[in-house]
Amino acid sequence: MAHSDSTGRIDVHCHAVPPFFTEAAQAAGRGASISSGFPQWSPALARETMDRQNIAASLLSISQPGVHFGDDAAAVALARRCNDYLAKLVADDPAHFGAFAAVPLPNVPATLNEIRHALDTLKLDGVGLLASYGTQFLGDAVFDPVLELLDSYEATVFVHPNYHPSSRSLGMDMPAFLVEFPIDTTRAVANLIFSGALERYPRIKFILAHQGGAAPYLAHRLSVAPLIDKRFAALTPEAILGQFRRFYYESAQGADPAPLAALSQLADPSHLLFGSDWPYCPPAVTAAGDAAVGGLNADIQTRWRANALALFPRFG
Repeated sequence: MAHSDSTGRIDVHCHAVPPFFTEAAQAAGRGASISSGFPQWSPALARETMDRQNIAASLLSISQPGVHFGDDAAAVALARRCNDYLAKLVADDPAHFGAFAAVPLPNVPATLNEIRHALDTLKLDGVGLLASYGTQFLGDAVFDPVLELLDSYEATVFVHPNYHPSSRSLGMDMPAFLVEFPIDTTRAVANLIFSGALERYPRIKFILAHQGGAAPYLAHRLSVAPLIDKRFAALTPEAILGQFRRFYYESAQGADPAPLAALSQLADPSHLLFGSDWPYCPPAVTAAGDAAVGGLNADIQTRWRANALALFPRFG
């Protein structure tokens, strides 16, 4: 399907998979979350896929497993190479591509340097974070310097799940993307709320991958925590539910009437966005979501585009 840049969708969850990234991950013994391995990708193939799916612009990010495979120096170098590569791609085609910077967490000092480089020098559109690093989730105090810096930039931050060590030890013969990825995001959401990080850093615009995992479904359960446990006495159910309205939610693997109905009761309607998760998700997944969403509300894609333009007005 050919698209018009003035009406086409803005995809906030689309991954770049440059060959040097896959080579580095594989050399470190790290693979993709899908059984077929890292997917085929190139800027040209991305543009072809965008045209077929009525996508006018894609915000690219580096997916799980990120860029840190145990060696700080190697992670710093790989993050810089990814970001310089993404910046060149955006400079070559700014109408159709944007990018979230990769960072070498859990190395906090190096991450602060890379954020400054990515936002001040490269002028990337935001920063990509994983929901967890090692055993620690976003919201842990160890990451406060990162969130403090992002808050000072009023940055847009795309949060993608990681494969947590605890998930690896469960003994479930299932790929991580099925259950463990959305649970990783859910844990990060709970930690950001109950640690007070969302209140301390109110200017960060967090986009949650995959409609926030299971977090929207569990929002009411989290909101009654002050009524159950005195550790949360300083909070109120209303305040907790209000924090859920801070987040942005993108539609990858969740464009269906049931999860959208839950989000309609919870999220700020201006915080709903389109995401494809391509190339890890094949175009058939987006097509199935389009069919489901089209049957629910014919103008929802138009509203998602308007919401994305509020975050990334240069694509307008």
